[in-house]
Amino acid sequence: MPIHRLFLTGLLAWLLALPLAVRADTPIFYTGGASAINGYDTVAYFTMGESVKGKENIAVMWKGVIWRFASQSNREKFEANPRAFAPQYGGYCAYEVSNGNRVPSEPKAWVISDGKLYLIRTIFSRALWQLDAAGHIERANANWPDVLDE
Repeated sequence: MPIHRLFLTGLLAWLLALPLAVRADTPIFYTGGASAINGYDTVAYFTMGESVKGKENIAVMWKGVIWRFASQSNREKFEANPRAFAPQYGGYCAYEVSNGNRVPSEPKAWVISDGKLYLIRTIFSRALWQLDAAGHIERANANWPDVLDE
C-alpha cells in the first residue's frame, strides 16, 4: 500500500506542475497587430544592429505569432534557433516588466545585452533602463511571466 500512495502522490505532483511547465514553454508574445514586434525583423537587431521592418512575404509562424523578416537568410537563422532571437518578456517593454507592468514596446527602442534582445517602450525608458540594466533584468526576470496575469 505505501508504494501505491507514493505513486499517486508523485502523479498528483506531476499533474499539478504540468500547467506551469506548459506556460513556461509557451510565452505570449506581444504583437501590436498582426505580427510579432509590429512586423520588425528580430534577427536584424543582431545581424544589422538596427530595427528593420520585415517583409510580408518572408514570414514564419512560431508560438502562435507571425514573425516577419527582411531577408530569407534572417528567416532561416530564426527558424534554426528562434529562442536565440526572440525578444525577452514576450516583446513587452522590458523596463516596464522590471517595474511589474505589462506595457507594449516600441521596435525602435531596444537593447541587446548578453546576447538577448530587450525591447523598450520609449527612448527615454531605454536611457533609464541602461542606468541599471542588470538590476532591471533581475527584477524583470522575477516579474515574468506573472505580469501577463494583470
